[in-house]
Amino acid sequence: MSDFTNDRFRIDGKVAIVTGAGGRGNSIGRAYAVGLANAGASVVVADLNREGAELVAYEINAVGGRAIAAQVDIADEASVAAMMDAAVAAFGGLDILVNNAALMVEAVGTSLIQTGIADFEKLMRVNVTGALICSKAAVPLFAARGGGKIVNQISAGAFPAQTSYGISKIALLGLTTTLATELGRMNVNVNAIAPGMTMSDAGKALTPEESPFVQAAMARVVKQPRGLPQDLVGTLLLLCSPAGDWITGQAFNVDGGFIMRN
Repeated sequence: MSDFTNDRFRIDGKVAIVTGAGGRGNSIGRAYAVGLANAGASVVVADLNREGAELVAYEINAVGGRAIAAQVDIADEASVAAMMDAAVAAFGGLDILVNNAALMVEAVGTSLIQTGIADFEKLMRVNVTGALICSKAAVPLFAARGGGKIVNQISAGAFPAQTSYGISKIALLGLTTTLATELGRMNVNVNAIAPGMTMSDAGKALTPEESPFVQAAMARVVKQPRGLPQDLVGTLLLLCSPAGDWITGQAFNVDGGFIMRN
């Protein structure tokens, strides 16, 4: 048995898919894709926005990484299957799935009681069912490689859930623990990251500096009310690398203490 070294955070030779990795400029998905590539993985940059995905893949390849872009609708099983086929064709298989794609801006501004049922069902189809579709499609590829890692993107907004978006994210936590239970014997780890207020382009649009919500958080959050997309990457690497092999079924709040605001 060897001692722990920082090499256990490396994922050289691994293949990762990050959904929602090409949209909205300075996004969490982009930070995840770049972070995984910098740690040694070959990355499928997947997004409904093909142009955005291609830009992030180009950024990774331009500095010596390995990435391809894939346009995907995670709510469509055929589209997800094509994304998995692209990973196999380009890199030979799959080891890591990051279920990051979600509807957020579209879901936060309306109260639940005023949300149309069709809109609510669309939200759940993307944010919850989409993650399940991707996970189901990944399992055979994981089995061929002897195991794998799934990381689901939930949210501090799920604790407590106070919007339809929060409801979708607490449901995704349930998907995380259920898949962890079912897939553990297959050597598949399933965990979740719950970011706090993140200064991605989308996050800044939802919670501008001058908003009463942000000002209240500034007064109540114990350490750092707002973070950058890059601040989430360390936790992602822990969960995707050999350093996190003994972690499954967990949700990590990466939020500067936001969850303790109450």
